[in-house]
Amino acid sequence: MAIALFAFPTIGLADAAVGDKIVTLGKNLTEDQKQTMLNEMGADDQSQVIEVTNEEEHKYLGNYIPKAQIGTKAISSSAITIEKSGSGLEVNTKNINWVTDEMYLNALMTAGVKDATIQVSAPFEVSGTAALTGLLKAYEVTSDEAIPEEVKQVANEELVKTAELGDKVGEENASALMAKIKEEIANNGVPKTDAEFRELIEKAANDLGITLSEEEINSLVALFNKMKDVNVDWDQVGQQLDKAKDKISNFIDSEEGQNFLDQLKEFFIALWDAIISIFSNKDNA
Repeated sequence: MAIALFAFPTIGLADAAVGDKIVTLGKNLTEDQKQTMLNEMGADDQSQVIEVTNEEEHKYLGNYIPKAQIGTKAISSSAITIEKSGSGLEVNTKNINWVTDEMYLNALMTAGVKDATIQVSAPFEVSGTAALTGLLKAYEVTSDEAIPEEVKQVANEELVKTAELGDKVGEENASALMAKIKEEIANNGVPKTDAEFRELIEKAANDLGITLSEEEINSLVALFNKMKDVNVDWDQVGQQLDKAKDKISNFIDSEEGQNFLDQLKEFFIALWDAIISIFSNKDNA
């Protein structure tokens, strides 16, 4: 359950400016739910709203996940806000229980999306797999840049495969592996053969301490071959990866980031003290 879309009035590239926002709303939301989503996305009178249908969800996801998992209703909603050139991508999600922020980030980079803040949400928990469909079309409207259909398909397939891999090796590991493979390709060029892709994937997994099955390796080889066939802009992918890493580094170095790390450290100290206390009480019983 998530997003697909049909357009209302469009913003062309000549009209698009930093801060412009497009909101996508699932067609099957109630009127109250739509208003809640609009409020949550920070939409105003200047924001463009695009309706989303379940048919488009099936168009882009039907080859990768069961129809029952896609569902019969378009529920999820999203917003894409244009940022200044060179700012990179940022993704935030709410009530999305399968696809992570980093998975969206990776797939959006594959599709060529750049310099935007992305929000994905729903009035209750959903998997989030179909949200990419709406985000890509919203980006086309805001940027006036057409994304080829085959690239959209590959990006959707990547999102699903990364989420499925996350079920087996962990969400963070799956996202980190995809990012590392892409970084290697952006820096060193696209492998020419299946054997070269396999070697790259195995090395990236080994560097991250991730164990992949033969089936998982073959699946990733096939996916990255498709990316090669649709001529993904690896230079752009590399630039967006660099921007994402810079944002993380800047946050960690900031006062807010240091406060977060201090709070995290205090949490684990308190957790450890609680565990010790439990065992101490048992010993004294």
